[in-house]
Amino acid sequence: MDGELTGGHDRAADNGKLVEKASVLIEALPYIRTFFGKTFVIKYGGSAMTDPELKKAVILDIILLKYVGVNPVLVHGGGPEISAWMQRVGKEPRFVNGLRVTDEETMEIVQMVLAGKVNKEIVALINRYGGKAIGLSGHDGNLLTARRHSGNLGFVGEVEAINADLLHLLNKEGYIPVIASIGAGFDGESYNINADAVAGDLASALKADKLIMLTDVEGIFADEDDPNSLISALEVERARRMIDEGRISGGMIPKVQACIKALENGVARTHIIDGRSLHSLLLEIFTDKGIGTMVVT
Repeated sequence: MDGELTGGHDRAADNGKLVEKASVLIEALPYIRTFFGKTFVIKYGGSAMTDPELKKAVILDIILLKYVGVNPVLVHGGGPEISAWMQRVGKEPRFVNGLRVTDEETMEIVQMVLAGKVNKEIVALINRYGGKAIGLSGHDGNLLTARRHSGNLGFVGEVEAINADLLHLLNKEGYIPVIASIGAGFDGESYNINADAVAGDLASALKADKLIMLTDVEGIFADEDDPNSLISALEVERARRMIDEGRISGGMIPKVQACIKALENGVARTHIIDGRSLHSLLLEIFTDKGIGTMVVT
């Protein structure tokens, strides 16, 4: 008798889990319908790029987005790996206002690491788990034309023009573009560009529905010492004040600035979310509550 009761309890528990899974799908349905055919630009960085479990989760999230009709465009950096390779050859990384000072030898390392290693690893993972990815840098199809940054930083660039038609073509043919943040100069030289800025400029050029920044914090806090002060929706003017007051600082500044620029250029939604959480992309996109901080006009 006890066995029958236990068996009945297990079946009920299993049914409850199945109903819960079905409820998740039903909750996602209106978002899938709304975002079908839309373009999302996703900046991929932080722990989500280095932790194997997180990396797999992000890749699976992106593949799922493609299969439900969203057009994801993935932009990545690779700062820690660049620094590690520089140190291997005896070069000490230097930064000015968060931007890497990039001499000719450092630019060669940047290209080797971003375009030759990190980019190809991401492409291989997407292809391995059932997606179709193509790796690109600014030189491919003149995707990212760049000019030299105004500061005395060497081969550091800013985006001058974007060949959006190439990305539209790849999206239409079912491919997931994976873009290394290297720009092509007018004379054929290469420039190291901040990946957050590239993501924002791409979102603007593609008129993306969403720009999503994966990072290593939960979002933006009203008080960085108070974990309960997460700002769910941050207005642009408040964001600018927080930067001026030093309450948004360091590596978060280019992310917020990229969000602001994207909003000013017609991108519908911008998000800064915690890439350390498994399947954070799906939680943000397909659930009612969402996560992280949304920067809004």
